[in-house]
Amino acid sequence: MKKKISESKDFLRKIFENDFLSDLFVPVHKTGYPFIVIFFIVSLILGTISSFLGWLGFILTIWCVYFFRDPVRYTPSGDNYIISPADGKVLAILDTNLPKDFNEKKQMKKISIFMNVFNVHVNRIPVDGKIKSLNYIPGAFFNASLDKASEKNERMLVKMEFNGKDNLYFSQIAGLVARRIKCDLNIDQSVKVGEKFGIIRFGSRVDLYVPTDFDVEVLEGQTVIGGETKIASIKKQKSPKNI
Repeated sequence: MKKKISESKDFLRKIFENDFLSDLFVPVHKTGYPFIVIFFIVSLILGTISSFLGWLGFILTIWCVYFFRDPVRYTPSGDNYIISPADGKVLAILDTNLPKDFNEKKQMKKISIFMNVFNVHVNRIPVDGKIKSLNYIPGAFFNASLDKASEKNERMLVKMEFNGKDNLYFSQIAGLVARRIKCDLNIDQSVKVGEKFGIIRFGSRVDLYVPTDFDVEVLEGQTVIGGETKIASIKKQKSPKNI
């Protein structure tokens, strides 16, 4: 009997040492708290009218908590890769000109990531660098999976410098359901790969623009994880040979 109790204690200790609780109770992003409280209060009100409506409100409250989850991410070490800025599905990979709102005529490789309402919506920095410009553009709310969303929808455009010379661009794009983009970045701010920089509420998209000579490491239709998936490998300049 004592042996069984001891084995049970060892089993429970291993579970908790392996972050069992942190896996079960995922942190919630701070921007979600007001919405969760509103959903909960509405559920209570609906519950006084009808038990069915109360349970429906409760389920929606649970979904709201789930939507704003902010799990811990483990960003790969090293400076050889561009890391995914968002969770979701890769819609398209193509060579194209930067959108006109960046005010630069430049050919880039565009990687579009679509986030549905069940994806984590916290956005993360794709590479170490410095923020060079921010430009908020008001717009429409077409389905974020459509190509026209890149230039028609409400969006936040970000330009950052990395490697001390190269530029990378990305845009947070609101979608059909998303109605608010939150970006916590500032111009001239130094940032680290994997850091959280914002969130888009309720279904959206992130377009990432990298230099055309970078090798893309993902495929169209692939599911990526923000802060973890390697999106592209950085093209390193060859050192001149000594003569």
